[in-house]
Amino acid sequence: MSHHGGPPYRERVVDVLGAQLYAWSALIALLLFALFVRRVIGVRLGLPRTLLAAAVGITLGPALVTGMMPVPDPSSDTLDLLLYTALLSVVTLVVAMFALAAIEMLVPNGSLPGPVSTVRGLRGRARRTRRYLRILRVLAQHGLARFLRGGRHRGVATPEDRRALARSVRRAMEDAGVTFVKLGQQLGTRRDIPPEFVAELSRLQDDADPLPWPAVEAVLTAELGAPPTQVFASIEQEPLASASVAQVHAARTTAGRAVVVKVQRPGIGSQVAGDLDILDRLARTLTARTAWARHLGLADLVAGFAAALREELDFRVERDNLATVAAGLEGSDGIVVPAADPDLCTARVLVMEHLAGTPLGAAGPVLARLGEDRRRAIAENLLHVVVDQVVAHGVFHVDLHPGNLLVADDGTLAMLDLGSVGRLGSRARDQLVLLLAALATADSVAVTDALLEVVDRPDVVDEHRIEQEVGEILARYAGPSAAQAAPAMAALFQLVARHRLGIPPQVAAAFRTLATLEGTLQVICDEYDLVDGARRYAERSAHRAASPREVRATLESELVGLVPVLRRLPRRIDRITDAVEHGRLQVGVRLLADPADRRFVTRLWHQALLVVLACTAGLMSVALYLAAPGPMVTDAVGIFHVLGTALLGGSVILVMRLLVVIFRGADDEDAG
Repeated sequence: MSHHGGPPYRERVVDVLGAQLYAWSALIALLLFALFVRRVIGVRLGLPRTLLAAAVGITLGPALVTGMMPVPDPSSDTLDLLLYTALLSVVTLVVAMFALAAIEMLVPNGSLPGPVSTVRGLRGRARRTRRYLRILRVLAQHGLARFLRGGRHRGVATPEDRRALARSVRRAMEDAGVTFVKLGQQLGTRRDIPPEFVAELSRLQDDADPLPWPAVEAVLTAELGAPPTQVFASIEQEPLASASVAQVHAARTTAGRAVVVKVQRPGIGSQVAGDLDILDRLARTLTARTAWARHLGLADLVAGFAAALREELDFRVERDNLATVAAGLEGSDGIVVPAADPDLCTARVLVMEHLAGTPLGAAGPVLARLGEDRRRAIAENLLHVVVDQVVAHGVFHVDLHPGNLLVADDGTLAMLDLGSVGRLGSRARDQLVLLLAALATADSVAVTDALLEVVDRPDVVDEHRIEQEVGEILARYAGPSAAQAAPAMAALFQLVARHRLGIPPQVAAAFRTLATLEGTLQVICDEYDLVDGARRYAERSAHRAASPREVRATLESELVGLVPVLRRLPRRIDRITDAVEHGRLQVGVRLLADPADRRFVTRLWHQALLVVLACTAGLMSVALYLAAPGPMVTDAVGIFHVLGTALLGGSVILVMRLLVVIFRGADDEDAG
């Protein structure tokens, strides 16, 4: 025991403590020097790269100084030691800044994730890889893996082959999950893809496999805080309908009201989040690497799809949408929406009144009993209500396919599935009205002008060429037949994509609503003329706008806004005439009124000033070295050596700051 407690043991403890103290001192010194380097360079950079640059400077700086001149003896003159220390500090700082600029140039700031981001990224990559593998397995199970190799494929030339392929695509989307089901639903509303695919993808609206009752019961218990048998007087275990996001069960409240209970599928939120992450990464990659995706605004389109899908997963949004759309339907006969029970609605459960009726897709016998004239009137009313929602109220159903409409025995229509609605501001509605009115007149000039107002225009647009192509489309598809509307709209969208014109997501949703409505109207009345119905709606709207009551209301609204202007107008006119009379009238024009322009000019001026100062300091340093030594400070160092070294260090610092700013600016532009 005495051996362990003797002086050798104490010496070892002292050595260990001394080594730890030295290590901590070196680390703190390195950190302080790194912060000083980052402060001098004037640009906020990551601490790890700054520490690395400081370590390089501390390592290489003394070696360079030792190679240029011998290390002075500790007993040398104090001035020699101070000059050597200053030279060592300047060289070390310059080397560290060179290293930091080189690191910033080779590995830009933000291009490498931090430790926490790396761990999260690895977990996310593992989840995405598992999802990729599952999707590939689904494609292989349905015989679709051969289409991943590209090139032309046999076996899709005949309608039977295309129907078989469309069936495989539809089943693969069902197996792949809700995100791909929703994607298939959107594709099923298009009229520019083969009809076999439209027919199959349309079945995605209501053909999802039902959930077993224990899973539904677990969701209801978790969301409502009690088993469904305690919340409802009765509830049917067999679903009325089963969709990709949720399924619906009939129930009766304790107050005796007949309701339907919409229950979200378990685990949908995390699965959708993973799929949307994959789609977002794919869209951003294509946007960064391809011009067509960048001009098309693919990232924005995917972001809009993701936002709509996330909104659809929160049933509280649908509860609010039901109330909003119902308020817009006041005064409209023949179309209703169910009323929600706010006390029983949560993020994953929606309880609303049960409306009697048959889904439109299966309502052939009901429509047949109504007769041709009644069906035409129902279609006309639905068209007018939907267009009113789009252009008048600004809140509309974005996916009004036959599965989202119920037909009662008396012909009343009920709108269902309002989880995601479109919203248009007043300006967008006005622009859309102008476009629809121009399409009704078949005037290529008016259509072109209205179209360019609706879309997001790039910097360079060949308006003359667009007008010619619009005229060709109108000449080809103009006619009284409703069957011409779908190919005309498809051709118009192809023109928009060809000329790199971006369509705002909500405007695109409005066009999608109108395109989907065409197929729905054909189900109600197969001889209904959509173009003629739109023309009658436009005439009715024009007559209504020109009625004395509407004109009076419009004038009153405009006058209310003009009254404050009119009250101030005489005073302002008097001031202007007085200034003209006495020769004091001045016109002030502010240059660079835009803050972005001022920031650009200021940044440009600062960079130019850095260049001038760096060049001046460098030239003065060279001149001083050439004229050295000058008055001697020590036996070996002249005053010109000292001044030249100081100016050289300042010149290098300014150049490094300029280079880092240039690199950071280039990286920001590339990212944008």
